[in-house]
Amino acid sequence: MRAVIAEDSVLLRIGLVKVLEMAGFEVAAETGDADGLLTAVEEHRPQLALVDVRMPPGFTDEGVRAALLIRRQWPETAVLLFSQYVEERYAADLLSAQAGGIGYLLKQRVADVEEFIDALRRVAGGGTALDPQVVAQLLLRRGGADPLERLTPREREVLALMAEGRSNAGIAGELVVSESAIAKHINSIFSKLDLPHADGAHRRVLAVLRFLDGV
Repeated sequence: MRAVIAEDSVLLRIGLVKVLEMAGFEVAAETGDADGLLTAVEEHRPQLALVDVRMPPGFTDEGVRAALLIRRQWPETAVLLFSQYVEERYAADLLSAQAGGIGYLLKQRVADVEEFIDALRRVAGGGTALDPQVVAQLLLRRGGADPLERLTPREREVLALMAEGRSNAGIAGELVVSESAIAKHINSIFSKLDLPHADGAHRRVLAVLRFLDGV
């Protein structure tokens, strides 16, 4: 799988190249600004773009704006945003695109190489990977809009962990319950959110996006 990296810190960018290559990605291009990112995506049409939220020249939201443009023009390219701090409005901007293949992680997650690689592969495969701190901030911001009011507190917990990209086994381990119990909760979530019948992975992404819609 091809990937491009947009990160203005040269040292971090070098490290990210090595991590992606360890994960089996071919790093087709690396750049330090949003314009270079867009050029690289147009040229290489990668499966994954790893994008810093803040880049030159303004160090505000250049990465997010580039990521949104990528999702519109090249929807086959998954985008994983990463940032030094939790900036939930940026996550909401990207996630409101209503499509899979999206992620938002804090840069500190890169230190856990195995977890970071798992997130890269999950996003590139059309799933989601949201930092637990990002999920927590999004939960604080959202109100009680339907249809999420239909969910029980436990179902909300399960859905929040799904938003982090956890597998059924991972959710079961976190909540100290059986995988069969988690499967029942997830089926109930699908039903209460009125999600269309589809393969399990697709419905899972739809559930997460419904959860994050309108934050």
